[in-house]
Amino acid sequence: MPHAKLTVRIPDDLWIHDISTTHPDVTFRVSSVLPGPDVVIGVLEVTASNPVPILADIEGRDDVRELELLWKHDETALLQVETSDPSLIAPMQQAGVPMETPFEVEDGVVTWELTTSADRLSALGESLDESGIGYDIDYVHSTDANQATQLLTDRQIEVFLTAIDGGYYDVPREATLTDIASTLEISKSTCSDVLHRAEGAIAHWFAEEYVSTVSSDR
Repeated sequence: MPHAKLTVRIPDDLWIHDISTTHPDVTFRVSSVLPGPDVVIGVLEVTASNPVPILADIEGRDDVRELELLWKHDETALLQVETSDPSLIAPMQQAGVPMETPFEVEDGVVTWELTTSADRLSALGESLDESGIGYDIDYVHSTDANQATQLLTDRQIEVFLTAIDGGYYDVPREATLTDIASTLEISKSTCSDVLHRAEGAIAHWFAEEYVSTVSSDR
């Protein structure tokens, strides 16, 4: 089953495009979405030095039916927004692809990570094309057990295998993070970051492929 990451360019006439491009340094983190035939209700988190002008801009949009401030503390605000234009979400519904949250919107672009069948992923691409919504596929990874290494970038594989060969995962440990970084001639912080991302990708893949399967069989 493919796991894909898409970068989708939001149509210019949607409120979230206007707001996110007006405030390009602000990330809008969408934590939940409830789509309907002519409405979309979403809960999103906005973090900015002063979120008040952003809230005023959202409330002033014609396609925003209702804006409710759920919570605010310092530079972070949690909002519930009801909009009358579901055109960005419609291709997902038409293709039958479940929407995974949270996802982020920044400067007119939304990033979606999806886990679905190859047929539905293809149908989503066709629906986006028919809707005139531009997008890029950042990656498509197979979660087949025989292709687990596709979860990692070449750099992550290099660092991870170097750590294994050096004895970083042995008990007792035969190499430190500093040793691995020295072998690769990179900084310790870079080594730690790349290794952490590789470990996280492997852990999530294992949990999705095996832990969930075992749990459902019990």
